[in-house]
Amino acid sequence: MHVPHSYIEESVHSALSEDVGTGDVTARLIPKDDFSIATVITREDGVICGIDWFEEVFSQLDSQVYIEWDVDDGDKVTPEQQICTLSGSTRALLTGERTALNFLQTLSATSSIAAEYAAAVAGTHAKVLDTRKTIPGLRIAQKYAVNCGGGYNHRIGLYDAILIKENHIMASGSITQAVEAARIHSPELLIEVEVESLDEMQQALSANVERILLDNFDLNLLDEAVKLNNGQAELEASGNVTLDSIRSIAETGVHYISTGALTKNIKALDLSMRFS
Repeated sequence: MHVPHSYIEESVHSALSEDVGTGDVTARLIPKDDFSIATVITREDGVICGIDWFEEVFSQLDSQVYIEWDVDDGDKVTPEQQICTLSGSTRALLTGERTALNFLQTLSATSSIAAEYAAAVAGTHAKVLDTRKTIPGLRIAQKYAVNCGGGYNHRIGLYDAILIKENHIMASGSITQAVEAARIHSPELLIEVEVESLDEMQQALSANVERILLDNFDLNLLDEAVKLNNGQAELEASGNVTLDSIRSIAETGVHYISTGALTKNIKALDLSMRFS
């Protein structure tokens, strides 16, 4: 997934604005021409993501700060492993430390949990998808992080794919009518229908939709759904997906498994910046 640099610039500018405000009054205690070297290490296992955001923090504070990386986005790391070395103005390093680490540890948290879920379905044909349950303001960043961890992206927002849910169906009159309206208004977009029963699934199949979301189907229903589908549409399982259950879900033969856990049930990767 390509992330526009302008998006990173805006995200970092907003983060620095809320943290630095009118200026870092504590960093001003350090002589302006003081120079430091610092290293970032990880205290736990994980998958790194967020290098561009980390670099942009210091680029906006002081373009003379130099960063040498020992890892790339998507690399696995272990406790006490060195991530990068920074050299430059002590003031800039101190001011940017928290914001830079916030981006790196949050996006690394997302890529790390995505890697766990992707590993859990390895050897099956299922792909793990993210959802729109992201941290406000970090939608693109977190979806990029999911990719770094080996997961795949569902729709980015409400504009790049059509997902017809229960309330859309009720308002439209039926699954068939909702699908027909979608094809008229946005013929170029993927059309997916969320169903809660095999009867609704049959209606979606009759409407020839490209993908069907099987909402909270248990394993037996998923098996029946795969048989009923007979290869006609892409099938996506969703609802109460956990690391303990995802393997069994994948083995039913569905094409995709989506879970909000990749972007909302995250714990920041434990990172630390140490000054020499």
